Amino acid sequence: MSAAPLRIGLAGLGTVGIGVVKIVQRHADLIAARAGRPVVITAVSARDPKKNRDADLSGYAWETDPVALAKRPDVDVFVEVMGGHDGPAKAATEAAIAAGKDVVTANKALLAHHGQALALAAEAAGHVIRFEAAVAGGIPVIKALTEGLAGNKMRRVMGVMNGTCNYILTRMQSAGLPYETVFEEARQLGYLEADPNLDVGGIDAGHKLSLLSSIAFGTQVAFDAVELEGIGNVSIDDIRLADEMGYRIKLLGVAQMTGRGLEQRMTPCLVPAASPLGQLQGGTNMVVLEGDSVGQIVLRGPGAGEGPTASAVMGDVIDLARGLRLPTFGQPAATLAAAVPARSANPTPWYLRMTLLDKPGALAKIATALGDAGVSIDQMRQINSHDAEDDDAIVLFVTHKAAPADVAHAMSSFAATGVLVGAPVAIRIEEV
Repeated sequence: MSAAPLRIGLAGLGTVGIGVVKIVQRHADLIAARAGRPVVITAVSARDPKKNRDADLSGYAWETDPVALAKRPDVDVFVEVMGGHDGPAKAATEAAIAAGKDVVTANKALLAHHGQALALAAEAAGHVIRFEAAVAGGIPVIKALTEGLAGNKMRRVMGVMNGTCNYILTRMQSAGLPYETVFEEARQLGYLEADPNLDVGGIDAGHKLSLLSSIAFGTQVAFDAVELEGIGNVSIDDIRLADEMGYRIKLLGVAQMTGRGLEQRMTPCLVPAASPLGQLQGGTNMVVLEGDSVGQIVLRGPGAGEGPTASAVMGDVIDLARGLRLPTFGQPAATLAAAVPARSANPTPWYLRMTLLDKPGALAKIATALGDAGVSIDQMRQINSHDAEDDDAIVLFVTHKAAPADVAHAMSSFAATGVLVGAPVAIRIEEV
């Protein structure tokens, strides 16, 4: 007698949910052969059953309330692809755990805000939460950390984890277009979240980084400790100047454990144009994992979309069908240490751009402020820009290696010089 099927309850029938339906229907025999048992969808949940969703859903039971779906007796695995860190997604996930279900989710915001509590609840009840689809789309980075690299002490996790930001920055660079133009282009193409700040403000990518940090360093998820800076202040001048110096600007996530605590930052950085990160184009994601035994691993692939994200969901579902059961964050949630947040203190070169009033001694005042803060200048140049007033000057500095605290001190002291127009921009130069 063949093994009993694994029964899915699917909450959310947007892009990813329909992608899951298509994979289950298209590859039923392949999945059964690989999982050792059939995998079937028994029930789904969405607000409007009558909406045309480009898939045959006639064979599934319907629930308009995802909590009701989570409690159904004919569901073994609750698959949550609705999104949102509170509200129905959280309530339904909690209900699924309480009802004895395993959970597969693509919801990075839910886990970034409530991951520790949900993991504790699931593991106490003998259930599993899997979330490969929540980080970097189709790239199997969670599996790499929890399984393939489990014998390593991780040194650093780094990467480009938001395809929309990478699209905007690479489009600015390749087409020579200003941020505002490409932002609107991305909106028209449907690349931006309903709240665009989730993308361009670095929040979405910060959620993902905090989840990877938890697995890599054995700490409780600490999204609130992620240093976040979006890409809204990156100008076309920054893009051009970085290109001339052999760099590309990326929204780069970096996490590492130091003697002072866990550093987590998601900020714009200059990276060498010839590096794998520098070569990354469009909406593609890339995650770099560094372990003490394995060295550096580079994972590259689509960070979003129907097929890639649904692929990651089904990878988790098939693992459950096979009987593979791992703690949510790679080790029991009760053993995860509370993260001690730390800001980066390692000296690196910095790119500084500012607009100065056209008045005698303006540049000297800025140079003095940098020197007083202990920041030495490697390069300096004045550039022409259509964004500046006719009588103002855009000035670029590239520093020698300087501690972030010293750069921050210099930046704060610029205001007292009385020669700045607008806010200065400081971008770390990351050698990767």
